[in-house]
Amino acid sequence: MAKDKKFMSYFPARKLFGFFSNDLAIDLGTANTLVFVRNKGIVLDEPSVVAVAAKTNKVLAAGKVAKEMLGKTPDSIIACRPLRDGVIANFELAESMLRYFIRAVHDNRRTLIKPRMIIGVPSGITQVERRAVKESAKQAGAREPVHTIIEPMLAAIGAGLPVQEPCGSMIVDIGGGTTEIAVITLSDVVFCRSIRVGGDEMDQAIVQYVKRKYNLLIGERTAEEIKIQIGTVMLDAKKEGEPDSMPVRGRDLLTGVPKTIQLSSAEVNESLLETVAHILEGVRVVLENTPPELASDLADRGIMMAGGGALLRGLDRLIAKETGLKVSVAKDPLLCVVNGAGKILEHLDLYHDTLGK
Repeated sequence: MAKDKKFMSYFPARKLFGFFSNDLAIDLGTANTLVFVRNKGIVLDEPSVVAVAAKTNKVLAAGKVAKEMLGKTPDSIIACRPLRDGVIANFELAESMLRYFIRAVHDNRRTLIKPRMIIGVPSGITQVERRAVKESAKQAGAREPVHTIIEPMLAAIGAGLPVQEPCGSMIVDIGGGTTEIAVITLSDVVFCRSIRVGGDEMDQAIVQYVKRKYNLLIGERTAEEIKIQIGTVMLDAKKEGEPDSMPVRGRDLLTGVPKTIQLSSAEVNESLLETVAHILEGVRVVLENTPPELASDLADRGIMMAGGGALLRGLDRLIAKETGLKVSVAKDPLLCVVNGAGKILEHLDLYHDTLGK
């Protein structure tokens, strides 16, 4: 009863505060940061990159502009990704980037009350890493308490899965730094696996393959472009009209001069096999640890895929082939986590059991 009274007193006050602040839901991803503003929807979708002056730590750029600077800055400017494997690798730069994005969407001069925030975090995050995320948000201008919710739960809500019903739902969320695989029922996670393998690992696999086979050094941005343009995990997954190969430019490690090669889809497929094998193993582990009654639900409902990695050609078909289950890709897979956080933000009374999970 005391808990119910506390809940009833908590939410009217939060709703009152909501009239005076633009409450935010944030997908603080390794590759991209997305911000959802209550009653407005997604207002920011930028790469998780920040550029600062080396001497003063003053933010010079963030997002798309800063990403263009990666690998091209002089010693006086630091351009980097402050998050790695789904968690904060550089606290100061992450805080600077988050503050920059928050100020871009939340005008403190117009709204005196600090914004309430819900932030998605990997399910395998440690308590120290979770505190770092909360502290960064508070330093960037968030109102306490900052709510952190695990990404597979948010992705499932954003993908439209019935997470509150007494039936099993399985989500595979492949982000830039992590792959989150979970079975969810009754607003809670039954079993979850967080693998620090994602889009960035795929990019690195392409970099190493090109280096090993062609003695050509390419950057992460080039590898990402290769993955998007001709990346596939099943050679027959290519649609009509899609290219079989593309020119790749880099630095020849033998001569030290720029060089161009022609890289094929088959070669990219070969480079990605090991990384994809880790994801398949994670899916198998989660299925093996799913209770029988929920497993029967999954046999009927199948698996939902979200995150940028879900767009990799043939990956849904490969998972379906390996598991024997139906596999679907969510509508707008890149937006599932932030949309899930936004739904919770706009319906706190409905999703209050989810806060903190």
